[in-house]
Amino acid sequence: NGLYAYRWQPYEQISPDMALAAIAAEDQRFPMHSGFDIDAINAAIRDAESGASLRGGSTITQQVAKNLFLWPGRSFVRKGIEAWLTLLIELMWSKQRILEMYLNIAQFSDRTFGVEAASQQFFQISAQDLTPEEAALLAAVLPGPELYSVEAPSWEVLDRQGWILTQMSQLGGTAYLQRLQEGS
Repeated sequence: NGLYAYRWQPYEQISPDMALAAIAAEDQRFPMHSGFDIDAINAAIRDAESGASLRGGSTITQQVAKNLFLWPGRSFVRKGIEAWLTLLIELMWSKQRILEMYLNIAQFSDRTFGVEAASQQFFQISAQDLTPEEAALLAAVLPGPELYSVEAPSWEVLDRQGWILTQMSQLGGTAYLQRLQEGS
């Protein structure tokens, strides 16, 4: 039927390349901030004011707060609750735990949630065995899994995959993940 059972994958059983790809794609300052990336928020505001295409300013922690605890949609009330939840998450969980949560609840297609299900569905391997290229491809669809496909990647997805691989290298490879312990 093409559906893979959702299964929680502990952080230690997720490929370091997948953890790095998610950070490279979604929130490169994740180890250093306390839940909010002021530079990304300011850039998103500038883009909106100039009429440029909208981009997200949400950190990985904000996405966890939104996806785990809140309802779909956009409103100032929801954004305010998200901000409080983000602060609580950063106070209560380590950066590793936040990233583990993110990767386990992330949506990778219209029917695929969690990195283990995505790894099984798209590559027939466990999340702990993902290569840098596979991890970058999964991360490339995170901004819009209902629009972008791992199975039939568009040129935009492939371009983003290449950009993510470059960012992973520029961050220093999986050694960058050591910063998660330093920030905890």
